[in-house]
This record gives sequence, C-alpha cells and structure tokens, in this order.
Amino acid sequence: MISGFTIVRNALKLDYPIVPAIRSILDICDEVVVNVGKSDDDTRDLVASIGDARVRILDTVWDFSRQSLVLSIETQRAMDACRGRWGVYIQADEVLHERGAPLLKQRIAEWDDDARVEGLLVRYRHFWGNFETLATTRRYYRREVRCVRLGRDVRSFQDAQGFRVGPELRRIRARETGAEMFHYGWARPVRAIGEKYEASKTIFPWSGERVAAAQVRRTLGWMPLLRRFTGTHPRAVQEWIAARAQAPMPALGPKRFRLGFVRYYLSDWIERLTGARVFEYRNYVEV
Repeated sequence: MISGFTIVRNALKLDYPIVPAIRSILDICDEVVVNVGKSDDDTRDLVASIGDARVRILDTVWDFSRQSLVLSIETQRAMDACRGRWGVYIQADEVLHERGAPLLKQRIAEWDDDARVEGLLVRYRHFWGNFETLATTRRYYRREVRCVRLGRDVRSFQDAQGFRVGPELRRIRARETGAEMFHYGWARPVRAIGEKYEASKTIFPWSGERVAAAQVRRTLGWMPLLRRFTGTHPRAVQEWIAARAQAPMPALGPKRFRLGFVRYYLSDWIERLTGARVFEYRNYVEV
C-alpha cells in the first residue's frame, strides 16, 4: 500500500494549487492524508471537493507559537496517520509531473527489499514570478526527498522541506528516481504573494525586516541564472494556471549585479561541466 500525505491551511487565501497537488499523486496512492489546519477560508471544502474516497482529511488546529517548526509538526501528524509501507509527500504549492508518477511507483517496487533505501528523490523546477521563468541558482534545491518508507522512524525535519531518521536526526538515505516536481511557491498572483509575506511574519518572524522591505518594493527580486521554461506543465495544474492567465503576477525587480553573485555563476559553470553542484546543501545521503 502506498500512502500520500500533505498539509494545508488557508489554501484559497494564499492561492495554493492544493487540488492539483493532491490529484498529481492520486494515480499512485491508495490513500492521501491531508492535514487541513483550521483556516480563515473554505480550505476544507476545497479539499473535500476533490470527491475521491482515497482522500482522508485530518481536521487540526496548528500551534503557531512553534513558528516554522509547526510545519514539520503538522507534516509529521499527517505522516503518522498514513497506513501504507511507503508515503509520497507533496507540499501545497508543488505538483508532481505525470511522467514522474509511474517512475516513483516503479522505484518503490524495485527498491522495497533494499533496506538501505529509506527515501526517493525527485528533481525540482522552481518557478519565479510567473509560469515561464525558472530559478536555477544553487539557492534553490535541485532535488529533495518526496517519498519515504513509513514505520522506520523517519521524521519531518525543521520547516518540513526534508526528513531525518531516528532521535539522532540522521540524514535519510535516498536514491534518485528521475521524477519531476514543479514548485509554484513564488509563481502566484500578486495578491497571493502579499498574503504569503504576511503569513511569513508569523512562521518565520526572524525574516520580518526582509519581508517588510519586499512588501514595500512590491516586486520579486531579480537574481542571476533565471531561465525561460520551454517545457509543459503537469496536466493536473494546467487548468489552475489557465485560470490565472489574466491575474496580475509579481513583477521582477531591476537587474542589479552584486559581487556575491559570482559564486552562482561559477557554481553553474562547474555543474554544466561536471554535473556536480558544488557546496550543495542536502537533506539526504545518496546510496
């Protein structure tokens, strides 16, 4: 049995593609556990509207006094409610490309008997400001664990980007799958990005000064190595994207070169030459 799990709160207010996210993993999951935090909008009704018996909603109240740790606490709650041997994790602003679903299912079957493999990696496409621009610097993770063995003391870690194992918080042992995850966290209409900034003040209070400056600018900052996306978005999210065709998207700020950007260009050159991303932060160990 393969479970899926995710968390979401204020999906309408923040304009998360939560329905496409859930639908993108339903093809390979026997159940999808959705931890729906008490919201200021109709998020619960939105999730229920999927109308699939495999979707199981947990009604919860999140403790924001824990700041960013609330994300891993609530992700763990969803994960603990799963009944499968493996769990496919997806965040509310992510959508798995349909090419990746059968790859994950195949790799689970292939490596289920290999105890060394505790997690499976997916590749990321991070969209910046719109649905045609990709952020590709090493500030943005190129791979992350999005499928884990359940019942092995695998734990959601810190702000729920990745996982650790056991009380010692060992890095999870994982393998590449070739599946692709599309991340739309910064590719939402201006209104939703504004709400994202407001929510960040509660979850990441230490970033308050930076967030306040971004709200004043009302633009997303330019960064090096932005590239045009020429592929196709996942089928599950295409209708969601089309519905936002006329919505104002955040403008990118002016190009401003800084000396610190040199390391991004150098890292990119080495990666193109060797395939290795130098100084890459990893939540996992490849096996």
